[in-house]
Amino acid sequence: MSGILNEGECLISIPADRGYLSGDLCVPEKSDGIVIFAHGSGSSRKSSRNRGVAAALRSVGFGTLLFDLLTPGEEAVDRVTAEFRFNIELLTRRLLSATDWVRAHPDYCKLPIGFYGASTGAAAALCAASQRSDTVKAVVSRGGRPDLALRCLPAVKCPTMLIVGSKDTEVIPLNNLALERLNTAKELVIVQGASHLFEEPGKLDEVRSLAASWFLKYLTAAPNRC
Repeated sequence: MSGILNEGECLISIPADRGYLSGDLCVPEKSDGIVIFAHGSGSSRKSSRNRGVAAALRSVGFGTLLFDLLTPGEEAVDRVTAEFRFNIELLTRRLLSATDWVRAHPDYCKLPIGFYGASTGAAAALCAASQRSDTVKAVVSRGGRPDLALRCLPAVKCPTMLIVGSKDTEVIPLNNLALERLNTAKELVIVQGASHLFEEPGKLDEVRSLAASWFLKYLTAAPNRC
């Protein structure tokens, strides 16, 4: 760890295949689990929407890890070419790196892990969950593109909630398609009056409440083993 941020967050550096990824970690004392965030295309760990959800999760007893899925060099290239943001295989590897970092840390290795994914990050979350079925206990997708993870969905074992805005008409059928492919406890929630980014008044509050309820239900199960 290399620094302390606001709200008790620690700045961490996660080794990955092409360098290091920066992350903001906050684990309250006596946490019931830790939720790792996978942000959407063109975003970063500083996403105000994700940070709002993270704060809500910490208020009900979960730790959170928000991290950049791309290295600084990749982010610079992606801002111009957008060549990495839809590379689900790469994003999945990065999420697995963050998951393995948590599992290897002696202070956090026993905590149940959940994923919260937005947009393309939701596809990475589902693919990563399919590869860590013994570790990942729950997934929440907000405005996600789970259709980009169709080949992974039958192998997802953990309970999965898909949250979509009613105005996000292009993404709703893609989430319905993904829901059909999931063979686990699952739920699709349509938030009435919300667009893709849930920018309308009160709509992100609904997302926070839904995510907190899902993780409270499924992420407080038996701890992992170190």
